[in-house]
Amino acid sequence: MRLNPYLSFNGNCAAAFRFYEKVFGGTIPMTMTYGESPMKDQTPPEMRDKVMHTRLISGDLVLMGSDAPPGRYEESKGTTLALAVDTAAEAERVFHALAEKGTVTMPIAETFWAVRFGMLTDQFGTPWMVNCEKPMG
Repeated sequence: MRLNPYLSFNGNCAAAFRFYEKVFGGTIPMTMTYGESPMKDQTPPEMRDKVMHTRLISGDLVLMGSDAPPGRYEESKGTTLALAVDTAAEAERVFHALAEKGTVTMPIAETFWAVRFGMLTDQFGTPWMVNCEKPMG
């Protein structure tokens, strides 16, 4: 069993996934717009170039998303994407990259449980926690 985050956007999914591809590396093996789908004839013209589904793969990270249909978008509430990284340097890099044009809610720093931990909401409204745990023992 695997749990993959699925993000909803208000018309800027393609830009968000180009940004995430730059931050995380990896590849976007598939993107389908509403206009490329079998439902294109039932899709309003202004939605045809919007993303119906996309997927980013970077190592073990699988991130999926789409643009919500008109009137269906809701901002993220009660959920944060927790990103676990292996080194303090990678935590710093990823945190600062995700924070570009976003809002830092807890600056990245050492905590009692982590070599580095920080929280932010990126420029697309997605909330993140970046965590590099201290070795146990």
